[in-house]
Amino acid sequence: MTKRITVAIDGPAGAGKSTIAKRIAEKLGYLYIDTGAMYRAVGLWALRTKVALSDMHRLEQLANEAQIEFGAVSGRVLLNGEDVTDAIRAPEVSEAASKVSLVPAVRRALVAKQREIGGRASVVMEGRDIGSVVFPDATVKIFLDAHPEVRVERRAGESALPAELIAKQIGERDQRDRTRPESPLVQAPDAVYVDTTGLSADDVEAAVLKIIRDRTSNGKERTQ
Repeated sequence: MTKRITVAIDGPAGAGKSTIAKRIAEKLGYLYIDTGAMYRAVGLWALRTKVALSDMHRLEQLANEAQIEFGAVSGRVLLNGEDVTDAIRAPEVSEAASKVSLVPAVRRALVAKQREIGGRASVVMEGRDIGSVVFPDATVKIFLDAHPEVRVERRAGESALPAELIAKQIGERDQRDRTRPESPLVQAPDAVYVDTTGLSADDVEAAVLKIIRDRTSNGKERTQ
């Protein structure tokens, strides 16, 4: 029986988690899980059903009832059978997700779902508490980071918003993530720190693949 492998990639906004996690999952043939998309999905559902983002009880219900699935190859995100990959990237959904993620009961509900997914297949899971909370016994733990100005520059390249506003948003997000009482953003003691400042996506991918291969005999690229 083939052992399931869990690769946990954590880090702040703009560190390159999504880009690298997707590439690593594709190389290894693992399932890519963007945990942030799960909070966005709950935020989207709350907005659609007009649930107040201050109503922690109803938000917990939505988180427990949400059927969230990830496409094995496409990377698409399904909420209750509907493809919401594009819908969850709307600015208002991002704001809702940021508030939803602060609710302890929502985090517990989604962590349970994340563990269930990771229990079924080898995964590359990215977020802010994967190695510290969701999978403390993950096979490989990576903490991606970059200088704040670099993270702002990367996000600015993906958005039409002014760099000053993006810097403000990232600063506020960092503060919320690092100080929230439930599952704050921290580097797990046994996670390998990778500073992506000044590195290309290819460079970071190579570094992360080497770390994975150093820790597991299953870290072989998928052959086409």
